[in-house]
Amino acid sequence: MEFETKRLRLRPWDISDAKSCYEYASDPKVGPSAGWPIHTSIEHSKDIIKLVLAIPETYAVCLKEDNKAIGCISLRIGEKSNIEIASDEAEIGYWLGVPFWGQGLIPEAVQCLMEYAFHQLHMKKLWCGYFDGNDKSKSVQEKCGFQYQYTLKDKEWPLINEIKTEHISCITKEEYELMEIS
Repeated sequence: MEFETKRLRLRPWDISDAKSCYEYASDPKVGPSAGWPIHTSIEHSKDIIKLVLAIPETYAVCLKEDNKAIGCISLRIGEKSNIEIASDEAEIGYWLGVPFWGQGLIPEAVQCLMEYAFHQLHMKKLWCGYFDGNDKSKSVQEKCGFQYQYTLKDKEWPLINEIKTEHISCITKEEYELMEIS
């Protein structure tokens, strides 16, 4: 499945995306703030695409003009989520290459997946989290209507071998539909 927004194409990852994935995921400002280690080579990015990114409901975030992967967005439904949620709920996760920060691209991608999750997958709630200090991710969630729910302190994050504090927010289908009307 693919999606298009005003400026973006959200599409499945392909092994041919390894070079651009590495270009953006090798930046230390990206992965650790999202809970994963920086990519160390194009081969490493190929492995990550095969094992982690080329799965259902995970999409490369691309500019429409060139279709080059500049980030990622995903839905983790029910038990596939990093947090305990019901089978009719999903967690949205995302990251974006540093050169594209501050342009409103991830809120645009999140809103696209919100529409899909609520209206086509019939999810009841969408969840999202951010780690202490990741103010950009917090801002995306606020712009998209997610509301703070709770904090998980001292959460072990094995991918980067760190203990982190994660703040969890959510939006219900009803809250989303009220936003659509206004």
